[in-house]
Amino acid sequence: MLKHPILLPIALMLLLALLTFWINQNVQEQALKMNILNRQAPDYMLYNFVSTRTDASGNTKYVLAAAKMRHFPANDYAELQRPRFTQFGLNKPYTQIYGQQGRVSANGKLVEFSNQVKVIRQASATKPETQMQTERLWLEPDTEVAHTDQPVIIRQKPATVITGTGMRFDNRADTMQLFNRVHVHYERPPVASNLASPAQASNTERQ
Repeated sequence: MLKHPILLPIALMLLLALLTFWINQNVQEQALKMNILNRQAPDYMLYNFVSTRTDASGNTKYVLAAAKMRHFPANDYAELQRPRFTQFGLNKPYTQIYGQQGRVSANGKLVEFSNQVKVIRQASATKPETQMQTERLWLEPDTEVAHTDQPVIIRQKPATVITGTGMRFDNRADTMQLFNRVHVHYERPPVASNLASPAQASNTERQ
């Protein structure tokens, strides 16, 4: 009977300590969850985003633009809405890439285009314009290499159509590889003749 007055304050102190510990743990867990949620959310957004890269001489190498850019600190990557990429080069046609969505890696070495991706390589003195369509494309801007594992459709003027699955395009080397299920439809362009017909030749002689 004499111990009860002593045990009661001790029990209350233990209960208070446990309650304090529980509250502290709960607050820390909530703070951790909020920190994770905050890191998963974008920390800043830019509208009409434009990024330009130049070479040592100050010439424009490429331009990456988008209607909207959101940066995520958790993985340090950026999401793009309606990205547009233009690759320039000395003495060669420029190449453009469009998509509905995009993503830029943390180090900026890889750009992903998705949803209705279109690549247009402008015509040169020796080659006609080439267009390519796919649903996903990965681009390495510094090496000028693009690749996909998705189906692709390639159209080259005037009437060449190539389809396949999986593609690697090296803009510097001016080469393109297709890996699976490749089909080619080719129409020989008409050859203009400089020879006059017999009737035309006869009329010319009479004149």
